[in-house]
Amino acid sequence: MADPAWPYEARPAKGGRADYVLYDQQGNPLAVIEAKKTAIQPYTAKQQALPYARQLGAPFIFLTNGELIYFWDYQNDDARIVNAFFSRQDLERLLYLRRERKPLATVPIPEHFVSNGRACTLRPYQREAMRALDHAIELGKRRFLIELPTGTGKTALIVLYLKRLIEAGHAMRVLFLVDREQLAMQALAAFQDLAPHYSSYWLRPGTEREEKQITVCLLQTMISRYEEFTSGYFDVVVMDESHRSIYGNWQTALTHFDALHIGLTATPAAYIDRNTYRFYGCETNKPDFSYPIQQAFEEGYLVPYTFATGITRLIAEGAEDEEEHYDPAAFERKWTNEDTNRLMMQEFDRLAWENYKNLAPDQDPGPGKAVVFAITKHHAARLARYLNELHPEHRGRYAEVITSDVQDAGELIRRFQQETYPMVAVSVDMLTTGFDLPELLHLVLCRRVRSPILYQQMRGRGTRRADHIGKRRFVIYDFFGNKEYFGDSDADVFSGAATGRAPGGSGSDRAPTERELAELGLEDEWLRAVSYVEVGPEGERIDKRAYRSYWEDAVRAAAGTDPILRKIRDGQPLSAEEEQELARRLNTPDYYFNQDNLRRAYDNTTGDLIDFVRVALGQARVKSREEILTENFQAWLVTKNLTPEQAQYLTLLKNRGIVKGGIRVHDLFEPPLSILDAAGVGVELFGEVELKRIIQELNESVFQEAA
Repeated sequence: MADPAWPYEARPAKGGRADYVLYDQQGNPLAVIEAKKTAIQPYTAKQQALPYARQLGAPFIFLTNGELIYFWDYQNDDARIVNAFFSRQDLERLLYLRRERKPLATVPIPEHFVSNGRACTLRPYQREAMRALDHAIELGKRRFLIELPTGTGKTALIVLYLKRLIEAGHAMRVLFLVDREQLAMQALAAFQDLAPHYSSYWLRPGTEREEKQITVCLLQTMISRYEEFTSGYFDVVVMDESHRSIYGNWQTALTHFDALHIGLTATPAAYIDRNTYRFYGCETNKPDFSYPIQQAFEEGYLVPYTFATGITRLIAEGAEDEEEHYDPAAFERKWTNEDTNRLMMQEFDRLAWENYKNLAPDQDPGPGKAVVFAITKHHAARLARYLNELHPEHRGRYAEVITSDVQDAGELIRRFQQETYPMVAVSVDMLTTGFDLPELLHLVLCRRVRSPILYQQMRGRGTRRADHIGKRRFVIYDFFGNKEYFGDSDADVFSGAATGRAPGGSGSDRAPTERELAELGLEDEWLRAVSYVEVGPEGERIDKRAYRSYWEDAVRAAAGTDPILRKIRDGQPLSAEEEQELARRLNTPDYYFNQDNLRRAYDNTTGDLIDFVRVALGQARVKSREEILTENFQAWLVTKNLTPEQAQYLTLLKNRGIVKGGIRVHDLFEPPLSILDAAGVGVELFGEVELKRIIQELNESVFQEAA
């Protein structure tokens, strides 16, 4: 079968001086390919290929030995490892950009811009971030990490900057990756609002790729679709919420693209995983640009918060609540019952109505918008019911549950944002990121939080300004001692610079654990820790194996008659409308088949709805462990700045790690590695300390994720 990365035929070079020459549509040489045997490091063939490329006038060179591929724009950069060959169109575009490129300084950073019909002014820190990006790009840096607190305009900043890159001829195609559907909708809306002259679309699961300048996509979707694109397809890749630990499949979807990579995160430096810093070429705890949340409060760009006082604290001192993983259903049963849930809602409701005019004098009607975070879906349903009982005049519409199992959750979120009622949204983790409501005045924590990343994401829901209601502050109602755990207070804002303190403890600082550093939130933490899936508005618990069986039986039974399922079965792409219609129809009683529930059932954080349909139809090919490890290794290798000899050596260790499930230093002294003097060669290439460190990193970043 033809390789999709080669949509044209390469012609063998004459005279034996190079293996292949790639030509453009007019027959002009584009690139020389030098192919070597697997045992030969392809980087060493640079000087062999260079004279022939110059003689032909081919601007690019590829060097490969079947395992490693180097791309060399020899007039501008050194050869670098890429994940796959570029297409003719990629190379022609790169050549065009090279000819048309202007210095970024010739494209002014805008002082003002129009958003949704309103005149806006670019803030000083946004201008500083743009200048820092300009400087890094002009110096040849290809990866850049920006830390900005929630509510300070990361999306507007990056859209305006990408617009400048395109205008300056530094880019034509952009990939914008997010990890929540709400973030995808916001990003697409921002591009269409701030950069309407550039075509954009959302690449959804099962839909056909479009040839537009801006592609918005969920990272989870791209993980299963990145092979549809050549490595040179995009000029810029932006990863929103890039605090995620960049390893394994997550890393593969990013490193596949040889592009300028820009990471955006609201997570403070201390809690960004070290692999993320490595990927973006930063020193640990030092993003390329950072704007601290304390400074945003002081300068008035974010609204500060206060904690409600005198409320009941459910978790008492000395309680056993520090397990590495815990069953949320068991935790709910242990710490809440009808009386405690009613008490929490009564105290929140009373305080909210007493104080809302002090928070926002122009808020009307009271008490203003609120988000309640519950332990489970079942818990969320109970809390919403108790709030509605407190306000019978609204006939059950005062508070609404918003989870993945709610019919048309997107429409319910829209109503919560734009209409007076519901006044309160009760959720578990759906509103922690990708949710924007400036008028939010009340944030209610009816659950334990132990991830500093998740805690700050939740807290960030209330920091946005709402001048039209005179918003001065918002209130956090913390019933589970989370502020004590993190040492957070009105006067001393927890921002990750200091570490949390355990409730009832001595108050001494402690170092963040690896679990806290890498934790992606409750969804990932509990994914494999429980044996059930919580489904429906009441949070019914169904055994994972039974849920998978129900799903597969339902899909197979409907595949013959349902036109959308039949298209998936027959390998036909869906329209965006069909993909959304399928998601809507599946997410109905009795089992609420949706992407979130299926991920839990299959213990798979990266699958999308179409992937799970194909699994049910028996069409999805499950990759072997060796394939997963090889992909993970290749993605990891691309992030390293290695000599050719070091890359070749690590490939040797990778092959041994595939066999044994990991690498130990002791393995270097045993056959077959000892026969090759792997220990001596490794020390010579890296030094003893660095060799041990890189073996540890291989185990953490490559082999662990396939376990």
